[in-house]
Amino acid sequence: MSLIPIILCGGAGSRLWPVSRESHPKPFIRLSDGQSLLQKAFLRAAALPGVEQILTVTNRDLFFKAEDEFREVNKDGIATSFICEPFGRNTAAAIAAAVEHVSQVHGPDATLLVLAADHLIADQAAFATAVEKAVELAQSGKIVTFGVRPETPETGYGYIEAEGNNVLRFIEKPSLEKAREYLTSQQFLWNSGIFCFTARAMHREMQLHCPDILAAVSECLADSRVSEGKGWTQVQLEPKSFGAVPENSIDYAVMEKCQQAAVVPCSIGWSDIGSWAALSELCKPDGHGNRVEGEALLHDVDNCYLMSRDRVIGAVGVENLIVIDTPDALLIVNRERAQDVKYIYSELKARGHEAHKLHRTVHRPWGTYTVLEEGPRFKIKRIEVKPGASLSLQMHHHRSEHWIVVSGMAKVVNGDQELFVGTNESTYIPAGHKHRLENPGVVGLVMIEVQSGEYLGEDDIVRFEDVYGRA
Repeated sequence: MSLIPIILCGGAGSRLWPVSRESHPKPFIRLSDGQSLLQKAFLRAAALPGVEQILTVTNRDLFFKAEDEFREVNKDGIATSFICEPFGRNTAAAIAAAVEHVSQVHGPDATLLVLAADHLIADQAAFATAVEKAVELAQSGKIVTFGVRPETPETGYGYIEAEGNNVLRFIEKPSLEKAREYLTSQQFLWNSGIFCFTARAMHREMQLHCPDILAAVSECLADSRVSEGKGWTQVQLEPKSFGAVPENSIDYAVMEKCQQAAVVPCSIGWSDIGSWAALSELCKPDGHGNRVEGEALLHDVDNCYLMSRDRVIGAVGVENLIVIDTPDALLIVNRERAQDVKYIYSELKARGHEAHKLHRTVHRPWGTYTVLEEGPRFKIKRIEVKPGASLSLQMHHHRSEHWIVVSGMAKVVNGDQELFVGTNESTYIPAGHKHRLENPGVVGLVMIEVQSGEYLGEDDIVRFEDVYGRA
């Protein structure tokens, strides 16, 4: 029997703003060891026996970012495939798409292991043991969830009341009083959001409990485009038909109604890293309970978490604070109110402020750009293009651009001209000119772009040709 791990990679990660943004959600946050949560999920899945390939369901705008993340850690060259959603429709739609795709490619008896990209599991050996038991139950036709034995009266998680491997009921996030009761009774488990089942069994349950979601996803897959690259397959879900898919979570759509549900109780060092308070626990405290990532000078400070990658933080006479410093946003929150960071994120989004969506450094399929400075009628960017990559053939109505190569070699289309621009050389792109930037070399191309004009928004772009399907 083949085991296909399914990594669900999406969400806004609003409670981990300002490091998490809409275009850089929680799975892409790097921990102190340099690995992202997504990379850890990939490695956790790849280490399991019997894994033929790993399938990731993500937003289409995150595909190239996820592909880059996997390329960094996929030393064994395990096959990867992607289902790319044009927008989110919650976990039921994502799992339905995975089930239908796996059934077509690997057959209905393939076993799926659904993992969240933004969870942390500290005990790989215990996790592998739990997966082995879950696969055994799944191959008998059960829809299996993983129930984590609670260590604290946590109010931020859903619970499962269980008797052995039997699910008695699913419970919403409880009050503190109820959570304490659940901890004492030892019959209740945290609902981890990890699932295991055969494609055939989940298809059966979806046909029974949410046939509208299953039918709409199946129709969408029939309309969708499949492309292949070196070691990967990508399914681009067709936007119009995907928009007809009802939005629901797998818990509500299937699990709470399922008569074939089973649970594997486990202690695997699991956390969903749902707040800055939870993330701070991964950092070793000093004698005053302070945790620091980056450089900070502290005087009379207790029980604080301070993170800064670029600047020195100075703190005097404060306690129970979380301070997160990024190049374009600063967060200061009482540790006990860490869950409420989502309100700042929501307000930024409501105002249309770019800080809810983008970092100063923005990832694109071809590389990155960083906004260095901007003002009325000008913007300065640092652009890095990966070896062999190229931007789209494009045109801007309202701005002109000056390109100065800092290192590497640029191949440039500028109107009717095609030219090479080397280190310490430059070229000028007038508004209205078709142009393209390409890195023909084997090392990164770094250049400075100076934009000038009456409007400098990223939406002032007309694409004529694009190797990434964005034209």
